[in-house]
Amino acid sequence: MEDLTWLEFSFVEKFIVEVFKKIGVPEPDAKICADVLITADKLGIDSHGVNRLKPIYYDRIKAGIQNAVTNFEIVRETPTTAVIDGHDGMGMVIAARANQMAIDKARELGLGMVAVRNSTHYGIAGYYPLKAVEQGMIGITGTNARPSVAPTFGVENMLGTNPLTFGIPTDEEFPFLLDCATSVSQRGKIEVYERLGKDLPPGWVIDQEGNSRSDTVQVLDDLVTGKAALTPLGGIGEEGAGYKGYGYATVVEILSAALQSGPFLKMLSGLSGGKKVPYHLGHFFIAINISFFTELDEFKKITGEILRALRASRKAPGQPRIYTAGEKEYETWLSRKNRGVPINRSVQKEMIAMRDETGLAEFTFPFE
Repeated sequence: MEDLTWLEFSFVEKFIVEVFKKIGVPEPDAKICADVLITADKLGIDSHGVNRLKPIYYDRIKAGIQNAVTNFEIVRETPTTAVIDGHDGMGMVIAARANQMAIDKARELGLGMVAVRNSTHYGIAGYYPLKAVEQGMIGITGTNARPSVAPTFGVENMLGTNPLTFGIPTDEEFPFLLDCATSVSQRGKIEVYERLGKDLPPGWVIDQEGNSRSDTVQVLDDLVTGKAALTPLGGIGEEGAGYKGYGYATVVEILSAALQSGPFLKMLSGLSGGKKVPYHLGHFFIAINISFFTELDEFKKITGEILRALRASRKAPGQPRIYTAGEKEYETWLSRKNRGVPINRSVQKEMIAMRDETGLAEFTFPFE
C-alpha cells in the first residue's frame, strides 16, 4: 500500500506560493498558480495538483523554458472577443486573466470568447469554467498540448490530450463539470501510475507497430521520443469509436491554434534541435451569460432535473449508483476538506528538495 501523508490544504497552498515566489513568480501570480493547483487536489484530480509543482512548473522555470514573470499582451480585441499572447509566461496566470476577460464580456453582451497563444501548462481545465459558473454563466475551455496522441489508424504522436471542458450551473450543491482529455488517458494519470509502481491498463498506449503498451516507466520516456503514443478517446481503431476522440481532439487543436495564429501539433513538442524550448501552448475560453437566454434560476432548475433523472434511471446489475459529471469531484471535496491533500512518497521527496533548494526553512514536514 502506498505510503501517504495528509497535509492541510492551507499549509500546502502556502508552500506552493512560497516556492513560486522563490523562483521569481510575483506574489499575486504565485497565489493564482497555487489556487489552481490546490483546487485540483481538493477535487481529487491528483494528476494536476501539488504533484505537478516540481516537474511541470518549478523545473521548467529553472530550465529557462518558462518565464516566471508573465507578459500578458492583448493582440486584438472587440467587445465580445480577444486574442492574447502570453509570451511563455505562467499558463495559469495567463488563463485566469483571459478567462476573466471572457466572463466580463459575457456579462455585458451575453457572450465572450478569448483565444490565447504562446502560453504554458494551465493546470486543470475545469478551474476556469468553474469561475464562470460562480458568475451564473456557462464556461467552456480547451487547450492544446505537447503531441502525445496518435490519430485513428496512426501510430505517431501528433495531437495533445486536448481537453474540452464544460462547467454548467445547477440548483444542486455542485455544478455540472465535465473536465476530461480527448484521449483515453493523459500523461498526468500515467505519471500517477508510475509513482504507484503500477502497469498501465491495455489500450491506453500503443507502440510503433500499433500494439498496446503497459510498461509505465518506459512509456513516459517513449511518449517524448515518439516511440509510443496515447490513444484517442474510444481507443485503438474504430471498433470503440476512437475516431470520435480523434475528431474532438482536432477541434480543440484548431480552436487553440488557428484562431490566434499560434503553433500546433509537432511545433508544441518543447524540443528544437534536441534542446528544450518553451512549449508555446494555445488555449480558448468561452463564457455564456445564461440570463441573456432565460432566467438563471429556471435554467438551474431544469439542469438539475436532467441530472437527477439521469442518476435515478435504471442501474446495471451490481451497480449501486449512477453519477453525473462533477458529482465525484464534489464528494471527494467533502471527504478531503477536513483531511487535506494526500502526499505520496515521491511527492514528499520533491517537496523536501524544493524546500531545501529554495531555503524555505520555515516549512517542516511530518514525513521527514
